Amino acid sequence: MTSNDAIQAFLDGESFAVAGASTNREKYGNKVLRCYLQHDRRVFPLNPRATEIEGEPCYASLADVPEPIHGLSIITPPKITLEVVQEALKAGIRHLWMQPGAENPEAIKLAEAAGASVIHGGPCLLVVLGYREHP
Repeated sequence: MTSNDAIQAFLDGESFAVAGASTNREKYGNKVLRCYLQHDRRVFPLNPRATEIEGEPCYASLADVPEPIHGLSIITPPKITLEVVQEALKAGIRHLWMQPGAENPEAIKLAEAAGASVIHGGPCLLVVLGYREHP
């Protein structure tokens, strides 16, 4: 599968989650969440230290999300990325997008060995979907 095919398969889903969602509007974990919202996508922020982000209920982990997730955007430090990928595979998520800076080689190998599609080392979701900064 080419990178473009993997991106299209990721975006073809109906529900998404953002691991590393942030309450800080300057951080990419917030911008990626807002990008999904700007494009009217069903999205669940994941952050164990928040209860709400950008008006959306926030969940401590994927296991707490009340419905199946098609695609997971990962905006976490690489050490945390491995844990996030393990949790995603356990939850049956097969479309992962590691945003630049979140990549973890061990997590990539683990996900690919489990048959998941992993987008990494390429474009950011903000560029692909088209993100607009709002005040």
